[in-house]
Amino acid sequence: MALIRRKPTSPGRRAQVYIKSDEVSSRGASKPEKSLSRGKGGPVGRAKGKVSTRHRQQGAKKLFRAIDFKRKNVGVNGIVIAIEYDPNRSANIALIYYKDGSKAYILAPIGLKVGQSIVAGDDAPIRVGNALKIAKIPEGTIIHNIEIIPGKGAQMVRSAGVGATILSKEDKFANIKMPSGEVRRVFVESVATIGQVGNIEHKNRKIGKAGRNRHLGKRPNVRGVAMAPNAHPHGGGEGRSGIGMPSPKSPWGKKTLGKKTRRRTHTDKFIVKRSK
Repeated sequence: MALIRRKPTSPGRRAQVYIKSDEVSSRGASKPEKSLSRGKGGPVGRAKGKVSTRHRQQGAKKLFRAIDFKRKNVGVNGIVIAIEYDPNRSANIALIYYKDGSKAYILAPIGLKVGQSIVAGDDAPIRVGNALKIAKIPEGTIIHNIEIIPGKGAQMVRSAGVGATILSKEDKFANIKMPSGEVRRVFVESVATIGQVGNIEHKNRKIGKAGRNRHLGKRPNVRGVAMAPNAHPHGGGEGRSGIGMPSPKSPWGKKTLGKKTRRRTHTDKFIVKRSK
């Protein structure tokens, strides 16, 4: 994997840095598996024609790849056919052919190679790409693709380059250190995948120009102080007059500094140590 700088033939290319991934195989450079992909329709950021999410648009057309976050083929050996790019996520994905004839996409961890055999189940060896219950994984192992609720499918540690570490196990729970530094209790019956998610250089890429963000479905974000007073609480005034209030507010008048905006969820009770 290498970071490639473009020749400065234009202002957009001058700052652009893109990733040349050695992980993606030649098979993965072609079209995705037809049986595991479908179109993504509908207007993004709109509901009944009205803006429901600001600064979002459709972006470039792309196919959705169905990822097997549950690792349904328990006890069935599979072979990695290709490592592919996925436009819907930061991580690369691996196409798996199982011995029973089924196919599936999984997140591609670091070290997973084309032709390698993988398996999911309690009897699976501790090897990159294999999935098993946390109760069967030794302490100190780096894992990803972790279930919050056993059987629901993986919901945590799925982005490019991330990995969590099993610190200890106590009765029904395991203490796991998340990529953010947070220590969280997770059921030992939850399934996790061995290894660290690949495409680790993803964070070092540079978009380079506004047009690429438009392709990604991101519309321009205008500062509140640059708006009219009827469009934003920060708007109005002569020249650069500041926000004109003690603390900043959202477009709808809600405080955005010093006030907690995160809703309390049912999983907060599992947090042992919050990230700094």
